[in-house]
Amino acid sequence: MGRLACMAGVIIAIELAAGPAMANRESDALRARAAAEFYNMDRDRAIATYRQAIAADPQDAAAYRGLAGAWWLAITYRRGNMTVDDYIGRVSRTNTSPTPPPPDEAAAFRDALDKALDLARKRVAANPRDADAHYQVGAALGLRASYTATVEARTLGAFRSAREAYDEHEQVLALDARRKDAGFIVGTYRYIVSTLATPARWIAYVAGLGGGRERGLQMVEEAAAYPGDNQTDARLALVLMYNREKRYDEALKQLALVRAQYPRNRLVWLETGATSLRAGRPADAERVLSEGMAKFASDERPRMFGENGLWSYKRGAARAALGRAVDAEQDLRNAVAGEGRKWVQGRARFELGKLALKAGRAADGRQQLLMAAALCDADNDSGTADEARRLLK
Repeated sequence: MGRLACMAGVIIAIELAAGPAMANRESDALRARAAAEFYNMDRDRAIATYRQAIAADPQDAAAYRGLAGAWWLAITYRRGNMTVDDYIGRVSRTNTSPTPPPPDEAAAFRDALDKALDLARKRVAANPRDADAHYQVGAALGLRASYTATVEARTLGAFRSAREAYDEHEQVLALDARRKDAGFIVGTYRYIVSTLATPARWIAYVAGLGGGRERGLQMVEEAAAYPGDNQTDARLALVLMYNREKRYDEALKQLALVRAQYPRNRLVWLETGATSLRAGRPADAERVLSEGMAKFASDERPRMFGENGLWSYKRGAARAALGRAVDAEQDLRNAVAGEGRKWVQGRARFELGKLALKAGRAADGRQQLLMAAALCDADNDSGTADEARRLLK
């Protein structure tokens, strides 16, 4: 059941923005502004604006859900697990005993989400054929699934919320097939179920979660093309899926759209460089990462945990691939000098070990590879740890 529950938290930004709702014009405008602030990483502004939207319309479930999403971002951001690397390939899960979130932030998240669910469910009870009411319930449950999996690491709770979210948005599509935005959650879970090992996949089928890799991906693509308020969520989901499928050009197209729409979002620049690196284009990666590091050098907003080290590691890896050993080593040593995720520091050590071996510094190379293996093993990056051990032989 453990792998099955991971699907509830795989998509980092799942229904955080406010979807279509029966709110007044002032609340609509405030929610739109808050969503833009949210995606531009102006978290504190987004929280304040969502609160203004709630004050303008206390019955707006989407405004409460947006507020809950902003608090979830604050918690997840502090942990440093908001990159594509955390959910594809080698780094496939978070630590099993995460540090509990600050009690006040956890309580703020729960209060806002509980209110969103209560309001949405009352709308469904009043009119069971209200497609948007079902949408609001499913979107809130999708957010609960993500929080439960990524913050609380509770397998069963995440799975139950994911299944309920899936059912609610299938109901939306049954009531109104034009609502392609509802295909985001349904398509996401279909895709993720298709990637599970056979036993877990059958458990998902029995529980009522459908599969289908191509159909799931198509539904998310349709949501990304639909002018709904979760369009950005769908585009970010496609970045993750396309990276997993090694369809890097398509991932880069989605990143370009998001980067243009939200130019203050540093992590979109970082992911653009990381995707270029996965695509085997180190020159493109080095250029984008250098531009991003220069663009945001004076950005005084809070950084994601280990973010500086991640930028340095990615650019160092790109420079190493380009044969720029001196520049690469400087970046990589910067990556391991400060705090950060162990898998990031482990991969940086791995690159330093390869550079040392190539330069004929066997003892230094061996030491770096030993540290790389230990760090990556400690943060679920067994693939890099195994490569380091192979080179040690």
